This record gives sequence, structure tokens and C-alpha cells, in this order.
Amino acid sequence: MLSIFRRGAISKIMLLVLAIGIFAIVITGFGTPGSMGGPIVGGNALVTVDKESVTQAQLSDQVNRQLQRAREQQPELDVATFLQGGAFEEILRQMTGQAAMTAFAKDQHFAVSKRQVDAEIMGIQAFRNLAGNFDEQAFRQALARERVTEDQLRSELAQNLIQQQILSPVTAAVRVPQGVAEQYASLLLEQRTGTIGIVPAAAMGQGKEPTEAEIAAFYKENGTRYQIPERRVLRYATFSRDQIAAAAAPSDQEIAAFYNSNAATYGAKETRTLSQVVLPDQAAARAFAARVTGGASFADAAKQAGFSAADTAVGAQNKAQFTELTSAAIANAAFAAAQGAITQPAQSPLGWHVVHVDAINREAARPLAAVREEIRTQLGRQKTEEALIDKVNGIEDAIANGASLEEVAKTQNLTLQETPPITATGGRPDAPDWRAPAEIAALLEPGFQLEENEDPVVQAIGANAAGGYAVVGLTRIIPAAPPPLASIRDRVKADLAANRAAERARAVATAIAAKINAGTPAARAFAESGERLPQAQTVNARRVDIAQPNTPVPPPLGMMFSLPQGRARILAAPNNEGWFVVHLEKAVPGNFREAPQLVQATRAQFRGILGEEYAQQFVRAVEAGRKIKRNEDAIRRAKTEIQGGTVAQ
Repeated sequence: MLSIFRRGAISKIMLLVLAIGIFAIVITGFGTPGSMGGPIVGGNALVTVDKESVTQAQLSDQVNRQLQRAREQQPELDVATFLQGGAFEEILRQMTGQAAMTAFAKDQHFAVSKRQVDAEIMGIQAFRNLAGNFDEQAFRQALARERVTEDQLRSELAQNLIQQQILSPVTAAVRVPQGVAEQYASLLLEQRTGTIGIVPAAAMGQGKEPTEAEIAAFYKENGTRYQIPERRVLRYATFSRDQIAAAAAPSDQEIAAFYNSNAATYGAKETRTLSQVVLPDQAAARAFAARVTGGASFADAAKQAGFSAADTAVGAQNKAQFTELTSAAIANAAFAAAQGAITQPAQSPLGWHVVHVDAINREAARPLAAVREEIRTQLGRQKTEEALIDKVNGIEDAIANGASLEEVAKTQNLTLQETPPITATGGRPDAPDWRAPAEIAALLEPGFQLEENEDPVVQAIGANAAGGYAVVGLTRIIPAAPPPLASIRDRVKADLAANRAAERARAVATAIAAKINAGTPAARAFAESGERLPQAQTVNARRVDIAQPNTPVPPPLGMMFSLPQGRARILAAPNNEGWFVVHLEKAVPGNFREAPQLVQATRAQFRGILGEEYAQQFVRAVEAGRKIKRNEDAIRRAKTEIQGGTVAQ
């Protein structure tokens, strides 16, 4: 509810992008930009922070995801409008901050384990079935739907966990003074009465038919509205573990050799459950052994010597383990003694040992026939990994020595495939419903980092057992440009007509607001506009009533709560549909004493807001200590290409 106070030039749109994430649509309010996979080298880095980079491919992906998220509230939102609201600069700023945090985390040796990331994945609701359990199929489907690889998701989750480690102490100790909470609670209870009306562009009529010259001029002036982003045609070939596994199947001779070289695993085994006491000198050890051989149980003798059962228990040990724990001589004696017997006192650096053999456990050797399939699986996996590495190294060596992609494919027996012209986010402007297959999605980032005539690269695809690699090269670059006017003339003409109607609507709305500000009652000002307009609505509301969780405040209503009493102002309606006229007639101050519970709720919300501010200040401080370089030309090109309008259409 306090978000109504947090206004700024881009606040309307940026309320939707406060939590950027590679999986932000699936993991609501979770995730951060960037990559924990290390620095990304390539010719299209927009920003570098020490050794970390923000690339155009990463930025395009984030813009696409945040546009999709914004469309949950505004389904008709297009990329041009989204970026005009300041989203491009804000997303790039946040990604720069995240790159700085990544560099800081590496310098300070922050790290997370695979188990922590696994736990995060297991806890994501989108990956669960109806029974509430983690579902591998749902997990894979969600990744495919979002065009995100498992490696990318794991990288983002790891980064988020590290960010939590860094920022939690920063945000944990926020304190909000009682007086501040009381003042804002009173503001929430403020009552405002006013009038909101709209001058629709549709009510302005068709207007004058635009000439061909006017259509052409409008097309030229608004080229970015129609621009298609840079597209590329990539050529690639894939090879998976499954393909290599067939050729790497172990022979019977290899299985037998593996069996013979791992006798410790498959041969006969003996473990012994042992107990021992360690005494400070030989005399005490001999006296202890004499009590046991004289008829006392080992446990009773140990208890009399001051040892508990936990002190004496060693547990099951093989000979090698017990040798490492004590010494070779003591282990030899323990494994030579009969069950129930004790060893003669023997010395180690720890003292004098008397060992009792509690039990002897013998396991017969496992014959080759019994473990053949187990070895086949293990050895096959090992040979597959080795063959995969050899294949990758062979391809990279061939490319380094000047081999073309076609020559590599022929030598390595790979099938070359070619993508259609695609954007950095995997879209096709000529086929909006087309979705890049998972293997192509994994190649977008390296493919869009390649320069013309640059050597192909090898890229890992997939993180599971069936994953593999692809070798990818650049076939063709289609620069960002608007389509020919002839192909979109009707669209441009309609946009020009709508733009002119919106301009006429603005003039009418401006005249109405001027009359109201000059003292004319709002209803009369609307009636005297000379146009057939929808009836203006009287609005009576408190701030607390309109600031509901997860419910955006309608912009005209938000404006009414920012106007001085008695004033009117105009506000553009979404999608060039016209102009609102907003008038505040009366404002009645609130009193926090009428709702004391609101003070505590306000304090709680302020803690979250201040915690966010502290975190942002910390990130800015981290940035100040980093070497940040912005490629302004590349940033301008990226904005122009992304603004072309085919992102997430």
C-alpha cells in the first residue's frame, strides 16, 4: 500500500521489474540477472565489470522476460511502449549492479554448494506435481517452456543464494521510527473527492485522409516502432552422450581387465567389529589385559578403567582402515586374533592399545558373472565421458588448425543443421508462434557473440545424463532494420490516423483542464467541450482503499492523489487511446488515531521498503569499488534492435 508514495519518472513500469530473473515468470519474485558461470567473452559486451560482462543476448533475454511479466497486468503492452517507460535503462542498470555483486562475491570467496541449489529447485512450486512433490517431467517442461537450460537456471539460483548471503545482514536490522509510521498512516487515511473523465481518440472521428507523402514521413520518423531486430542464421551440429555411448560400449576383455584391477572392490572382504582401550603406559595396558584374560569381560574391565562403551567402540573396520587409525602392527594383531579374543598390548603415538575382536564379518568374492553388468554400466559411463572429451578436443583442435564447419562435420561424422533467421531471444518475426527447440535455445548466446568470419565454437547443451555438445558457426547476419514501407503500409497508415486522433483528443482534454483550473465546474467543462464524450465519473476514495496488495493503482486515480486541491491535469491513456482529465475537488486529511492497527502495518511495510533501499545502496557502493566500462555505441545499437518490436510478440 505504500507503493503509492513511491513515485518517479519510470515508477509505473518499474514496479514490474524490481525483481529481474532468468526464470522470473516461473519463480515469482525470485532470481537476479547475470550469470554465475564466469565472464562471457565476445564482441557484444554492453557493460564490463572487472571480468564480468553484460551482453546483448543476456539483456535481450531479460527484456523479453520482463515484458512477458508486465503483460500479465497489461496484455496489450508492446516492446516499444515498455522500453519508452524506462525499462531498458533500469534493466541494464540492475544487470550492471548484479555483475558488480558477482565480482564482489568472487573476490570475497562466497560460494554455494550443489546441494543448496538442488534444495532451491526442489522447493519451486512450478516444478511440483499435484501431490506437492518434485516432478522431473514438470521441471523439464517448465525449462522448455521458458527456453531456459538447466545450467542457466542453476547458475541463477546459485547467484541468488550468494546474493542472500551478502545482503541479508544489510537488510536485517532496519528500524522505522514510530513518528514516521504515524505520519504515513495518516496519509493512507486521507480522503479525496474528484472527477475523472476521458477524451477517447475514437471520439475524434476519422479526420483527414493521410496522403502518401504523410504516410512516408510518419514511417521515416517512427522507424524504431517498426524495426525488426538483428537476426542471424546459425549452422550447427550436435552430438550427445547417448550417441557416443553406443560406440564406447566396453568389450568383454575390457570388463575382465577392469574386474581384475579392482580386486579390492570385487574380491573377498573381511571386516571386523572392534573395541579398544588406549592406556598411557605399558604397565597399565598389561594389567588391563591380565584382568580380561583372568575372566573379566572387556566391557567390565574397560568400565573399571574409566572408559564408557562409547569410548571403546571402534565399529566395523577393514584392515586398511584400522591400520590408518592405529598402526600396521596393531592392525595385524587385531586381524589375526580370534573372535572374542584380545590383542597383546602394542604401542602407537597415542599410547598402548589393547584391542577386542567383537565380531568377524566375511564377505565372499563376487564372481565376474555376477558383476558383469554393473561393470559394463560403470565402465561404459567412464569410456563415454572420455570419448566425449576426446571428441570435443578433436573438434576444437581442428577448428584451431583452420578446418571449416563443413570439414569438421564430415571428419567427425556429424549432421549439419541450419536455423531460420532468428533473433537473439530465439524468435522469428516472420513466424510469431515459432518457438526455438531446446538445442537451438542453448546456442543463442554463443551464436550471437560470434563476429562475421569468426571460427565456430563448441557449446555444451543440456546438463543431464543425455546432454551433449554442439558445434555452432555463423552463416549470415541480417542487420536490424524496419521492413519496407510497402509491406506494412496499412499498419503505418492506421498508426498515423490513430496518432492524429490522439493529438486531437489531447487538445480537447487540455482545453477542458484549462477551464476547470480557471474555475469552471468539472461537469460543465466536459459538457462544453463540443465533443460527444463519455460521462465523467465522480471518485471518492482513501489512499488505503486503492493501495491493495497485488493490485496496480489505476494511473488516473494515482494522479488524483498527487494533485493540489482544486486543480486539474491531463494524463495519456494507454496505447494512444486518448487522454484522461483528472480533477481533485477536495482533500480531507486523515488521522492515524482512527486506525491504530494501521500504524504497525505501515511500519512493517516500511521495513521492507527501507531494506530494499539499503540493499540498493550497498550494491551502488559495491559498484563504486569496481572497474565498470560501458560501451555506449553498443548499448544504443542494442536498444534500437530490441526496440524493433519483435521481442516476445
